[in-house]
Amino acid sequence: MEDKQIIQLYWERNQQAISETADKYGGFCTKIACSVLESWEDAEECVNDTYHRTWETIPPQRPNSLQAYLGRIIRNLSIDRFRRERAQKRFHQLDVSLSELEECLPSSGRAEEQAELKELTDLINRFLGAMPKGKRILFLRRYWFGQTVEEIAADYGRSRSSIYATLSGLRRELKECLTQEGIVL
Repeated sequence: MEDKQIIQLYWERNQQAISETADKYGGFCTKIACSVLESWEDAEECVNDTYHRTWETIPPQRPNSLQAYLGRIIRNLSIDRFRRERAQKRFHQLDVSLSELEECLPSSGRAEEQAELKELTDLINRFLGAMPKGKRILFLRRYWFGQTVEEIAADYGRSRSSIYATLSGLRRELKECLTQEGIVL
């Protein structure tokens, strides 16, 4: 079923929307949740919570891309769960990938203002949009989907050090871009 048809089912409050969403995007959501949580049970709960949250938010939302909409919800729910359950534990793969970005982004105290957060989001989106497709996919796989450097290297047929070097260069470019735009890091 096409995304527009599934979204229309949500608007009609037809519960078939959830089963159609699960059929089409269940694997996608599970993969994102598992990459963050590394627990099948926790991932499964987050996927179910994603369907529930989608049911609650469509309507009034009418996303242009159902996949992107679900991806954002599952990722945020998974990260929230990760933080709750592992508040005392460090050095999980997600901690490592997020800590790599810390030097490129403003402190959370400054980014909490809505206007600044929107500006930052717009700048990062422009940065990603100007990036060659291959590098953009690499960046998103690491920092949005939370994949390990080892997974990415295996998929690209490259060494880990090559992926690390590319990611380091991308973070440096992001930091320069944000600094040039007046974002205080």
